[in-house]
Amino acid sequence: MKIPWQDRPDNSSDVLWRYSENPIINRNDIPSSNSIFNSAVVPFEDGFAGVFRCDNKAVQMNIFAGFSKDGIHWEINHEPIQMQAGNTPMIESDYKYDPRVVFIEDRYWITWCNGYHGPTIGIAYTFDFKEFFQCENAFLPFNRNGVLFPEKINGRYAMLSRPSDNGHTPFGDIYVSFSPDMKYWGEHRCVMKVTPFEDSAWQSCKIGAGTVPILTDEGWLIFYHGVINTCNGFRYSVGSAILDEKEPDKVKYRTQPYLLAPTELYEQVGDVPNVVFPCAALHSIEEDKVALYYGAADTVTAMAFGRISEILEFTKKNSL
Repeated sequence: MKIPWQDRPDNSSDVLWRYSENPIINRNDIPSSNSIFNSAVVPFEDGFAGVFRCDNKAVQMNIFAGFSKDGIHWEINHEPIQMQAGNTPMIESDYKYDPRVVFIEDRYWITWCNGYHGPTIGIAYTFDFKEFFQCENAFLPFNRNGVLFPEKINGRYAMLSRPSDNGHTPFGDIYVSFSPDMKYWGEHRCVMKVTPFEDSAWQSCKIGAGTVPILTDEGWLIFYHGVINTCNGFRYSVGSAILDEKEPDKVKYRTQPYLLAPTELYEQVGDVPNVVFPCAALHSIEEDKVALYYGAADTVTAMAFGRISEILEFTKKNSL
C-alpha cells in the first residue's frame, strides 16, 4: 500500500512538515457538519478507510465512516455509524468523538470517547467499514484518548488511555491497560506523566496518547499530544516517545521539544483555537515514511509527514 507522501520543503529542517494543501478535510465537507477533525485512518482494500469525528450543526458529536483511494481526498458518509450489539447488548451512547482505528488479527477495532454517564472509552469492531459491532466500554468514566496497540503484548490486548474528569480536564497522564478478550481490562500501569513547567512547558498541563503505536527496532514509537495552560487557554502540541516493546509502561525516550505546534492559521483559528491533535499515522518501515493525520483547531483535518528514522533519532537526542 502506497501511503500519502510529500517531500520536505527545501526551506524546512523540521522533523515533521505539513502537507502544502492542508487542510485535507474542511469543516463542511458533508451537508450536516459543523466541523470534521480528530479522525482515524487505516489501509483498506485498494485504498484507505477512516472513522471521522463530525460534529453536526447542533454540535452533536458522532463518528462517520469514510473512504479514499489516495489517503488525501475523502468521501465521508453523510450519516453516522449505526452500531450493532457486539460482545454486549449495552450499546447506549450519549456522544462519540475522537476515534482511533487499528487492524488486529482479523478485524478493524475502533476506540473513541464514548458518552456513558460521562466520557469513557468505547470499543467496536468492523470487517468492512459498513457494519460495526459495539462492545463493552473499556473503563469506568471518566477517561479519554483510548489507543490500542496493533498487536497483542505477551498474549494480551493492550491499550493506552488518559483518566480524566467530566469536563475540560486540567490534568492527565497516560496509562496502559491489558485485556485477555477485549472485554475485561485491568493491570493498569502509569506510562507517562506531565512534565514540570520549567522542564518542558508545552506538556506540563496534560498529555494523551495520539496515534496507534508503531513497532520499530527501538521499541514502540508513539505520537502524543501535550497541553500547556496559557493565559489564552489550552494549547495542544505533538510530541513523540519510544516505549519498551515488551513492557510498554517503560518509556525509553520522550521528546523535550515538541514536533508540531499550532502555528498555521487553520491550527490557530477555529472552534477551539491553538490545537494540533494527532489521531492516526500511516507508515511504511521499508520506505522510512510516516503520514500523520491531525485535527486542527477542533475544526478541520490536516496532515504532516516525516521520516521514521529521523523521528526516532530526534526523540533519542532530545529526550527528557
